[in-house]
Formats: sequence, C-alpha cells, structure tokens
Amino acid sequence: MDTRSVSIRPKAAVVALAMALGIGGLGLAAEHAFSNNPPASLKLADPNEGPSRTGFAPIVKKVLPTVVNISSTKVVKTSSDFEGQLPDDDFFRQFFGGSMRGTPRMPQQQRERGLGSGVIVSPDGYILTNNHVIDGATDVKVTLSDKREYKARVVGADPKTDIAVLRIDATDLPAIVIGDSAKIQIGDYALAVGNPFGVGKTVTMGIVSATGRSNLGIEDYEDFIQTDAPINPGNSGGALINDRGELIGINTAIIAHGSEGNQGIGFAVPVNLARTVMDEILKTGKVTRAYLGILPQDVTPAIAKAFGVKESTGALIGQVTANSPAQKSGLQNGDIILELNGKPVADANDLRMNISMMAPGTPVNLRVLRNGADRNFTVTLGELPTEQASLEKGAGGTKSELSGISVQDVDPSTARQLGVPANTAGVVVTKVDPSSPAADSGLQRGDVIQEVNRKPIRNTADFEAAMRNSKDQTLLLVNRQGSTLYVAV
Repeated sequence: MDTRSVSIRPKAAVVALAMALGIGGLGLAAEHAFSNNPPASLKLADPNEGPSRTGFAPIVKKVLPTVVNISSTKVVKTSSDFEGQLPDDDFFRQFFGGSMRGTPRMPQQQRERGLGSGVIVSPDGYILTNNHVIDGATDVKVTLSDKREYKARVVGADPKTDIAVLRIDATDLPAIVIGDSAKIQIGDYALAVGNPFGVGKTVTMGIVSATGRSNLGIEDYEDFIQTDAPINPGNSGGALINDRGELIGINTAIIAHGSEGNQGIGFAVPVNLARTVMDEILKTGKVTRAYLGILPQDVTPAIAKAFGVKESTGALIGQVTANSPAQKSGLQNGDIILELNGKPVADANDLRMNISMMAPGTPVNLRVLRNGADRNFTVTLGELPTEQASLEKGAGGTKSELSGISVQDVDPSTARQLGVPANTAGVVVTKVDPSSPAADSGLQRGDVIQEVNRKPIRNTADFEAAMRNSKDQTLLLVNRQGSTLYVAV
C-alpha cells in the first residue's frame, strides 16, 4: 500500500469538513447581518422639475420627423452557369439534353434592394437624397417617422453631385429648416441624422472637420463638408444639421479603408449646392451647367516658381478648348485666373465649382495674370458639353536628358493610341522611373510633352536641346489623353 496516499486521505477529509462548516457559518452570519441593515436613503429627482436641456434633445426632436427612410428596388440581369453546378449523368441529360459540360449561360433577373435616407425639404412632399440611393431603381419607397409608407417618384437626379429629388403624394409634412452652408466654420457642431445599417432613425454628433474638400474621386463636382460625426452605410441621403437644427448638408460618403463602418471621416454635399441642383431640376427637369472652356489646374509651389509668381493661389489654364467661350474671349494656355467677378479664386476646384453653379449665357469678369502682368477679360459662359477620352499607353523609347524618363517621337499611329489628335507634335513619355523627380512631379507614361519652358517641341531633337538649356527647374506642357496641363519638374 502506498503510504503517501494513506497519510493524505484523513487530512483531506478534515479540510473538507472544516470548509463546509466555515462556509455554512459564513452564510448564516451574512444572512443575520443583512436582516439588520436599515433601508437606504436615496435622493430622488423632483418629478415636477423638467429634464436638463443642455444637450441637443430639443433640436433633434424637431428634426427627426423630417428625415425619412428610403428603400429602393432594382432589377439586374445575372447569368446562370450549369457547368460545375449540376452533375453530368443520365438523369440530368434526360431534361437538358446532351452533356451538361459547356452548357451556355442563361440570363436571369434578380431584384436587388437598397436602404438609404432622405430629408423632407417641402411640406408638399419634396425630398432630397443621394443619387446613388435611387440610381437605377425600378421602385422607391419612403417611410416617414410615423411609419406611413409612400411610393416615391424620382423628379430628377444629378449624378455629377450625387443629388436626387423625390416626391411623395402627401401634404402638410414636417419640413426641415434650410441653413446656409457658406456660413459654417471648421469646429462648428454637426449632427448626422439617418438610418445606418437599416437599424432605424439614429443621430450622431461631431464637428465640422473641414470645408471645400475636393479631388477625392467620389463625384465629378466636389465641394464636400467633412465631419467626424459618425456616418455609416444607410446614412446616405440623410441630414447633416448644425446646432440650431438647420440643414447644412446631405450625408454622402465615408472613407473606411477596407471597413464598412465609420472611421471619423465623412462627407456631405453642402446644402447650398444641393439647393441649386434641386432648383434646376424643378425648373427644367435636368441640371444645365455653365461652361468656360478651359482645363484648370492648381498653382502648386513648383508651378508658381516656374511661372515667377509669389503665391500659390488661382487657377492655371492648362488648356483652352477650341471654339469655347474662353478661346473667343482671348484666354490662353499659361494664364492664371486670380479673380472671378471680383472674388479671389483659391484653386482650380474653386473656379470649377463657381462656374458650374452659374447659368449658361452668364457674363463673368476674370482678372488674369499673363506673363507677370494683370489683364481683365469678360467672358459669356456657354453650356457644358459631355466629352470623354481614353488612353492606350505606348511603350519603348530612348532615355532623355530629363532624368528618370524615356521619350520617343509621336507619329500618327502613336497619337491614335494615346487619344490625341493625329497632327500632335512633341515627344511621348514611354518610361518613368518611380523614384525620379519626374514621377514625383506627376509626369506619367503616355504623356505627350509639347513645350519645355514655354517653347514648342516637335520631336526628340527639340526636346533634348531644350533640356540641355534647362536649369534647376523645368516647366513642361504635356498632352494627356487629349487634354493639356503644366508639370513642373
């Protein structure tokens, strides 16, 4: 017999008995102690005193009924491929004939549903939302805060700003108060109201993080209000309001970096822009934009140095379109537009947005810097046409005097591939070293260099000669997919 096991068992029994008695005794003692405790004296709020109103509850209470849920349905065509899904045996051959291998795809229809938000802006049923909420929809349904449901009619939409106008057959609806997005400042309170993830009406709070955000690649015309008020999927088309409950924007997009949720960077279309779009849609059924006829670009510090100007403001004209209002008024490549109707032009997007909000036929006054001297132009704006271009990149080429790139002459065949006119003169960039200053400046493979330091280039010989005479910085005029712009290297 193992002596170690004999000597351990009695001790274990004693310990177990002691623990049982101890625990039982503790329970009896606790029960006895609790029975002698007096009731707690609690300080209760005065039932006649209203709740504190230091928050946004009164504002939210007024706004919530003006925000609606939008559900849309669209029919999409899909393809069904039996190959690999059904077994190739005698049973299936009886119904489908022959072998199932290689059976052609059969088109089918499938209904897709989406959720979003909208804002009632008029008591007689007009609702603002995002174009992407209802784009391609065959059926749009609006649910009010009191659970009433209506079939909505799409009055019109503008994909370029992602704004759409809906209408429902209802009257005396609660309508939101329209604010002035031009008056908001960075740091102002901002509340986002919508239906995120379809969970129901939700309010989130933050501040205005930035204004005039552009070049995000979200829409064609971008002048976004940026906010850190959480905006999630389903919030699209909802209201961004200020601390007075006034509509200042239509929630549109988020930057999520791989996550579908909020990351503190949301964007809203300013209400002033949304109103302009809505007014155009209600007046004409579509949005007609004014047209100056230039390709503007920002004046970067490198561009400013190359043009000999002190400040990096204004919009540089990289291209003047043939037969456009700009060409007819005498504007030229290399002009820098400093003012529009007496107001400073901050950058290319500032000019583009201001022109887009004007009506065709509107005369505008421009103050322009040309070769270091101020000049004034009056231009009657035209109507914006629809144009597209494509680029097929070239290859080959020889190393040039400009470090990090290779170029070759442009012949008619290469010009067609690049999407530029067949008679385009210059050299095409066939290779760009990613680590070179040229790459850092934005020069791309497929760009056609037409000028070096404001002097025309016809071929590689001209280009090499011009580069040998170039000093610290080189100003290039390049043709990219049929449009010209300046690049400072």
